[in-house]
Amino acid sequence: MSRTACLTVAAGVALYGASCFVVPGSAPRGAPLMNGAMADVELAFSAPAPESASTSAFSPLAMGLALGLLAAVLGGRPALAADLENGESIFLGNCAACHAGGNNSVRAEKKIKKEELITYGKYDIGAITTQVTNGYGAMPAFGEKLGPDDIDDVANYVYNKADKW
Repeated sequence: MSRTACLTVAAGVALYGASCFVVPGSAPRGAPLMNGAMADVELAFSAPAPESASTSAFSPLAMGLALGLLAAVLGGRPALAADLENGESIFLGNCAACHAGGNNSVRAEKKIKKEELITYGKYDIGAITTQVTNGYGAMPAFGEKLGPDDIDDVANYVYNKADKW
Protein backbone atom coordinates (compact mmCIF):
# COMPACT_ATOMS: atom_id res chain seq x y z
CA MET A 1 0.00 0.00 0.00
CA SER A 2 1.37 3.40 -0.88
CA ARG A 3 2.14 6.02 1.75
CA THR A 4 -0.70 8.26 0.51
CA ALA A 5 -3.22 5.43 0.72
CA CYS A 6 -2.05 4.56 4.25
CA LEU A 7 -2.35 8.17 5.35
CA THR A 8 -5.82 8.46 3.81
CA VAL A 9 -7.02 5.30 5.54
CA ALA A 10 -5.49 6.39 8.87
CA ALA A 11 -7.07 9.84 8.60
CA GLY A 12 -10.45 8.32 7.80
CA VAL A 13 -10.25 5.96 10.78
CA ALA A 14 -9.17 8.82 13.05
CA LEU A 15 -12.03 11.03 11.91
CA TYR A 16 -14.55 8.22 12.28
CA GLY A 17 -13.26 7.40 15.75
CA ALA A 18 -13.32 11.05 16.73
CA SER A 19 -16.88 11.43 15.50
CA CYS A 20 -17.97 8.53 17.70
CA PHE A 21 -16.74 10.25 20.86
CA VAL A 22 -16.54 13.94 20.13
CA VAL A 23 -19.45 15.09 17.97
CA PRO A 24 -21.92 17.02 20.11
CA GLY A 25 -25.09 15.03 20.73
CA SER A 26 -28.30 15.78 22.50
CA ALA A 27 -30.31 14.07 25.17
CA PRO A 28 -33.26 11.97 24.01
CA ARG A 29 -36.31 14.10 23.42
CA GLY A 30 -39.96 13.36 23.95
CA ALA A 31 -42.58 13.49 21.20
CA PRO A 32 -43.15 16.95 19.77
CA LEU A 33 -46.18 18.85 20.96
CA MET A 34 -49.13 19.14 18.62
CA ASN A 35 -50.46 22.51 17.51
CA GLY A 36 -53.79 23.98 18.57
CA ALA A 37 -56.40 22.69 20.98
CA MET A 38 -55.25 19.07 20.88
CA ALA A 39 -51.99 20.08 22.48
CA ASP A 40 -53.85 21.73 25.40
CA VAL A 41 -55.97 18.61 25.93
CA GLU A 42 -52.96 16.34 25.80
CA LEU A 43 -51.09 18.51 28.30
CA ALA A 44 -54.03 18.52 30.67
CA PHE A 45 -54.20 14.72 30.85
CA SER A 46 -50.53 13.89 30.75
CA ALA A 47 -48.35 13.57 33.78
CA PRO A 48 -45.86 16.38 34.24
CA ALA A 49 -42.60 15.49 32.58
CA PRO A 50 -39.58 15.58 34.85
CA GLU A 51 -37.14 18.26 33.87
CA SER A 52 -34.10 16.70 32.38
CA ALA A 53 -30.75 18.34 32.32
CA SER A 54 -29.36 18.74 28.85
CA THR A 55 -26.53 16.28 28.46
CA SER A 56 -24.03 16.23 25.67
CA ALA A 57 -21.34 13.89 24.45
CA PHE A 58 -19.10 16.87 23.65
CA SER A 59 -15.89 17.05 25.63
CA PRO A 60 -13.21 19.68 25.03
CA LEU A 61 -10.58 17.21 26.20
CA ALA A 62 -11.75 14.57 23.74
CA MET A 63 -11.86 17.19 20.97
CA GLY A 64 -8.25 18.20 21.71
CA LEU A 65 -7.20 14.56 21.74
CA ALA A 66 -8.92 13.90 18.42
CA LEU A 67 -7.40 17.00 16.80
CA GLY A 68 -3.94 16.07 18.12
CA LEU A 69 -4.31 12.55 16.75
CA LEU A 70 -5.44 13.91 13.41
CA ALA A 71 -2.47 16.30 13.27
CA ALA A 72 -0.09 13.47 14.12
CA VAL A 73 -1.55 11.22 11.42
CA LEU A 74 -1.59 13.87 8.71
CA GLY A 75 1.61 15.72 9.59
CA GLY A 76 3.90 13.05 10.94
CA ARG A 77 5.99 10.53 9.18
CA PRO A 78 4.49 7.08 9.64
CA ALA A 79 6.54 4.68 11.69
CA LEU A 80 7.16 2.13 9.03
CA ALA A 81 9.75 -0.56 9.19
CA ALA A 82 12.84 0.04 7.11
CA ASP A 83 12.83 -1.56 3.70
CA LEU A 84 15.68 -4.02 4.12
CA GLU A 85 15.40 -5.26 0.53
CA ASN A 86 15.88 -1.70 -0.71
CA GLY A 87 18.72 -1.30 1.79
CA GLU A 88 20.39 -4.39 0.40
CA SER A 89 20.12 -3.15 -3.19
CA ILE A 90 21.48 0.28 -2.18
CA PHE A 91 24.34 -1.46 -0.35
CA LEU A 92 25.16 -3.69 -3.32
CA GLY A 93 25.09 -0.75 -5.71
CA ASN A 94 27.06 1.75 -3.62
CA CYS A 95 28.85 0.12 -0.70
CA ALA A 96 29.78 -3.44 -1.63
CA ALA A 97 32.78 -2.35 -3.69
CA CYS A 98 34.57 -1.45 -0.45
CA HIS A 99 32.48 -3.32 2.14
CA ALA A 100 31.74 -6.72 0.56
CA GLY A 101 30.97 -9.27 3.25
CA GLY A 102 31.21 -6.61 5.95
CA ASN A 103 34.90 -6.07 5.32
CA ASN A 104 36.73 -2.88 4.35
CA SER A 105 39.01 -3.05 1.32
CA VAL A 106 40.44 0.44 1.94
CA ARG A 107 41.23 0.19 5.68
CA ALA A 108 41.08 -3.43 6.81
CA GLU A 109 40.58 -2.59 10.51
CA LYS A 110 37.43 -0.48 9.80
CA LYS A 111 35.10 -3.35 8.95
CA ILE A 112 31.36 -2.97 9.32
CA LYS A 113 30.98 -6.14 11.33
CA LYS A 114 29.40 -5.90 14.77
CA GLU A 115 32.62 -6.10 16.80
CA GLU A 116 34.32 -3.32 14.85
CA LEU A 117 31.21 -1.13 14.81
CA ILE A 118 31.02 -1.43 18.60
CA THR A 119 34.75 -0.69 18.92
CA TYR A 120 34.43 2.51 16.89
CA GLY A 121 31.10 3.59 18.44
CA LYS A 122 29.13 3.02 15.24
CA TYR A 123 26.86 0.14 16.27
CA ASP A 124 23.80 2.37 16.18
CA ILE A 125 21.45 3.14 13.28
CA GLY A 126 21.83 6.88 13.90
CA ALA A 127 25.63 6.66 13.79
CA ILE A 128 25.55 4.57 10.62
CA THR A 129 23.12 7.04 9.04
CA THR A 130 25.45 9.93 9.89
CA GLN A 131 28.46 8.05 8.49
CA VAL A 132 26.66 7.26 5.23
CA THR A 133 25.27 10.80 4.88
CA ASN A 134 28.40 12.78 5.72
CA GLY A 135 31.20 10.32 5.10
CA TYR A 136 34.35 10.30 7.22
CA GLY A 137 37.99 9.65 6.52
CA ALA A 138 38.33 7.58 3.34
CA MET A 139 34.57 7.03 3.10
CA PRO A 140 32.79 9.43 0.75
CA ALA A 141 29.55 11.20 1.70
CA PHE A 142 26.39 9.83 0.10
CA GLY A 143 24.04 12.54 1.41
CA GLU A 144 23.76 14.22 -1.96
CA LYS A 145 23.68 11.01 -3.98
CA LEU A 146 21.07 9.08 -1.98
CA GLY A 147 17.73 10.23 -0.61
CA PRO A 148 16.97 10.18 3.13
CA ASP A 149 14.78 7.08 2.83
CA ASP A 150 17.49 5.19 0.94
CA ILE A 151 20.07 6.19 3.55
CA ASP A 152 17.76 5.00 6.35
CA ASP A 153 17.19 1.73 4.52
CA VAL A 154 20.90 1.05 3.95
CA ALA A 155 21.74 2.02 7.57
CA ASN A 156 19.11 -0.43 8.83
CA TYR A 157 20.41 -3.09 6.46
CA VAL A 158 24.01 -2.65 7.68
CA TYR A 159 22.90 -2.65 11.34
CA ASN A 160 20.82 -5.83 10.86
CA LYS A 161 23.54 -7.55 8.83
CA ALA A 162 26.52 -6.54 11.04
CA ASP A 163 26.27 -9.55 13.37
CA LYS A 164 25.74 -12.00 10.48
CA TRP A 165 28.82 -11.15 8.41
